[in-house]
Amino acid sequence: MPNNPFEEENETFVVVVNDEGQYSIWPESREIPAGFKNTGKTGKKKECLDHIEETWTDMRPKSLRSKIKQQAEDGE
Repeated sequence: MPNNPFEEENETFVVVVNDEGQYSIWPESREIPAGFKNTGKTGKKKECLDHIEETWTDMRPKSLRSKIKQQAEDGE
């Protein structure tokens, strides 16, 4: 059974994001899954997770944030 790269201390990760603005980490050695793109941040797991914590300050999906903003502008 292959090792789980998410449990490997020496694995290098990339920070990825989807169209909804949701962040995750992905092993650098693997192809990034469909629907996600590389943000350019690479490092060890903790470094990448710390970057996400600093960057992803609003965990609501982009579509929900847009809807709320539109409703506020429309006076609903």
